[in-house]
Amino acid sequence: MNGEKSPETATDAASVTSTESNSSERTKTPRANSKSTAARFAGETRVGLVRRARRMNRTLALAFPDAHCELDFRTPLELAVATILSAQCTDVRVNQTTPALFARYPDAKAYAEADRTELEEYIRPTGFFRNKANSLIGLGQALLDRHDGVLPHTMSELVKLPGIGRKTANVILGNAFDVPGITVDTHFSRLVQRWKWTDEQDPVKIEHAVGELIERKEWTMLSHRVIFHGRRVCHSRKPACGACLLAKDCPSFGIGPTDPVSAAALVKGPEAEHLLELVGR
Repeated sequence: MNGEKSPETATDAASVTSTESNSSERTKTPRANSKSTAARFAGETRVGLVRRARRMNRTLALAFPDAHCELDFRTPLELAVATILSAQCTDVRVNQTTPALFARYPDAKAYAEADRTELEEYIRPTGFFRNKANSLIGLGQALLDRHDGVLPHTMSELVKLPGIGRKTANVILGNAFDVPGITVDTHFSRLVQRWKWTDEQDPVKIEHAVGELIERKEWTMLSHRVIFHGRRVCHSRKPACGACLLAKDCPSFGIGPTDPVSAAALVKGPEAEHLLELVGR
């Protein structure tokens, strides 16, 4: 997972000029007029927001039925380690690094007793390897001292461990212990602000605001779906608005290309063909 950066300010979709084509084409794709779309949400009620957010989550479930944590792991400790390494690093790079790391350091004791120089070499490809080595060694020592070498499964205990903040704790709880949690990374922050689910900037406040909109049982899967959508469709600089299933429910529709052909070229990932089929391309 990418590191926790300050979420972007949502673009004012009302200022974007519509490039929509005729109505017969709109029936084939989820495109909507950007000005009229923004105006629709100007006076949205709280009930309306809840209904829209939940409808968008259901649409995302259709778009990404196999959404999941993209970090490879077999145990809660492995997930904790992988998530720590994912700060300011791609999941792909972390997954390339962790097989050898997990083989060399199979448990908390191994991290606690690790030779710092050797550990740093194992994790060097993930960047910031000195700070991350400190976190992993400290994590191993804390688990031995406080939890008999076993990773705890509550938020209050996890956030007291070295290298584990609230975001990382939610990743661990949701994916290793099936405890619902909302993971607010840079993709999640960007998208929920574009969707006008919240105007909050602080990750914890975003987590709580979104948690009030979406059913608790959906929190973990919502996180995966939103992150998948952010990586594949709703990009930071040039979102694929014209190839997005959420177009009719998105107040920021139009900040990226609305032409279906141009937008389709921006859709990434192994789900691209599936996503384009859903929007009629």
